[in-house]
Formats: sequence, structure tokens, C-alpha cells
Amino acid sequence: MKKPKEIAPKFTAEKDAAEEQIRELSKRIEFYLTEYSVELLANKMRNGDFFVPPYQREFTWEPERKSKFIESLLIGLPIPFLFFWERPDGNLEIVDGSQRLRTIEEFVLGEFCLGELESLTAVSGFTFSELPESRQKKIKNRSIRGIILNEHADEQARFDMFERINTGSKIANKAEVRRGALGGPFMDLIIEISSHSKFVALAPVPPKSVQKREREELVARFFAYSDGLEGYRDRPSEFVFKYVKKMNDEVASDPDKIERYRNRFLEMIDFVERVFPHGFRRTPKGTASPRARFEAIAVGSRLALDTRPDLAEQEFVSVESWLNGDEFKAVTGSDGANAIARLRDRIGFVRDKLLADA
Repeated sequence: MKKPKEIAPKFTAEKDAAEEQIRELSKRIEFYLTEYSVELLANKMRNGDFFVPPYQREFTWEPERKSKFIESLLIGLPIPFLFFWERPDGNLEIVDGSQRLRTIEEFVLGEFCLGELESLTAVSGFTFSELPESRQKKIKNRSIRGIILNEHADEQARFDMFERINTGSKIANKAEVRRGALGGPFMDLIIEISSHSKFVALAPVPPKSVQKREREELVARFFAYSDGLEGYRDRPSEFVFKYVKKMNDEVASDPDKIERYRNRFLEMIDFVERVFPHGFRRTPKGTASPRARFEAIAVGSRLALDTRPDLAEQEFVSVESWLNGDEFKAVTGSDGANAIARLRDRIGFVRDKLLADA
């Protein structure tokens, strides 16, 4: 029988650091509870009292899922909490629950027709107005609980909450939420160059990952990591979120920065195309671009070009001696890939090899 892995005892400094991190993150989460009737929720949605963030607008439940949700409502099954953020203007932004709320509005105030139901088979094919009046009143009187983050919760707190609530769901992922929560000129640049034809050719991703905007995630990480890892705490999503937010503000006051950053990325792509035989793939016919491998090659190449700009014009740079070697495979392995030490190791490995081989 395999013995459980022994965990080294934590020292006072480590415990203090852990406690400080818990306290700091807890400050961002302040909330209160509320309850709304189904009727009030439907009317608030119709009147635009709830703000639906852009990253949730394009995700719509299929009719079967809407019908299943309404069936749960009719039966009286527990409905998950709704999550809101109280905006400075007093309106509520939906952090989680937009699909449920839109379905309630569509059913109670619209003409949504229920599909084939699993339990309430006799109710299949009904609209709300076709139900007995007494049942309509009972549905309207049902209450659903909500949690409201107060106005002091920042974008990162809302981002974290949405991400955690939807872990494992198909609603949205980090790149999708970031796209909606951080609209701005730098985010627009990330979206633009993620579809650049040369990048698409060098960084293949599976169709499902394309839908989840994986290339936007790769581009965002490239910019964030190549600009320096100060403040990185082994949490890529939080680090990249803060970076994109900061860059949106910076390029708004210095528009020329957009072109400089676009050129930084495109110069790296040209270099990778010329020097790395398979781009960011592991093999010539690879259909994926592992994040750790992408980060190593993309950011490592960029840092090497920053140190030696002439590399961009150098006719021959050899990578064959190490690209398929055990050492490179080890530094780009997935075990603990997001730890700061591992991230520095793989980026530094490629940078140093390129500078040594040039």
C-alpha cells in the first residue's frame, strides 16, 4: 500500500504569509442576502433594472434546458442563489444567474412554450398564460434568494466569483469573462491579434478550445509575462486580469503604445515561424499548443529579442539540439506549471538557449 506523501511542517513565516493572504482576499468580498419573488424578478428583467455583463449576453440556454429549469421551479425544487454586484449607480449587475433570470422573464412575461418535461409530463407544451390562474399566482409568489456583493467588490472579486461558481460549466471561462469584464483598447488588441493568420497557423488549438477563446488566453499571458512577473502569486488568472486592466488604462492615455505592443507580438511570431520548426506544437502534425510550451517559446523568444534585437535578422538560429531534449520537456511539464519558479525556469530556459545558440 502506497504511503501518503509527507507534508513538511509549516514555519511561522509561511503561516503568517498564508494568514495575510486570506485576510487580504477576504476584504474584497462583502455581501448581503435578499429575496425576490418570481414576479418581481421577471419585471425587473423586463424593465432593465438588472444589468447583464457582455460576457454573459452571448450565452443562451437551449429550449430543453430552459424547460427543465421551469419544471424545477414549478415542482418547487431549490433554485441556486442569484449573485449580483451593486453598482455605484445603485443598479444591480448580474454576476451569476442571467440565464435563469432571462428564462423566468421569457416564461412569465413572454410566450415561451415548455418542451417535453421529464416529471410534469402533463404540463409539456404549456405557456405561462395557459396555466390555471391560481397556478400563475403561485408561481409569481415563489421567492428566489440572492446574494449581493456591495459596491466595494472590485472587478477581480466579481471575476473570481463568476469563475468559481461556473467551474466545470459550459457558460464561460477565464478568457471569456475577461473579455467582457475588461473591455478597452488593450483588450481589443488581444482579441485582434489572437486571430492573426500567422499566429493561428503556429498555435493550433482544438475546436472546443477555439470556442473558449484559448488563443486570447495565450496572447494575454504572453503580454503579461513578457512585461515582467512582479506581483505574480502562482495565480495566472488574477495576474493576467490585473495586467490587462492596467494596460487598458495605460494605452488609453498613450495610444501609440498599442502599435508598439502589436509589433512586439508580431516580431515574436515572425521569429518563432523562422526558428522553431513546429511553431508551438510538440510535433509536426500536432493539433494543440500546450500552455506551458507556448509560454516558454513565446515569452522566452521575446525576452531574447529584447536582449539581442539583432536575433530578429539573424539568418540561422539553431534550436534542434535542445528543443526535443529531456531538459526542455522537464521545464515545460504540467506538474506545478503555474508556480512562479516553474514559470521563470521555462521562460528563462528558452531565452538563455537562444542567446547561447545565436
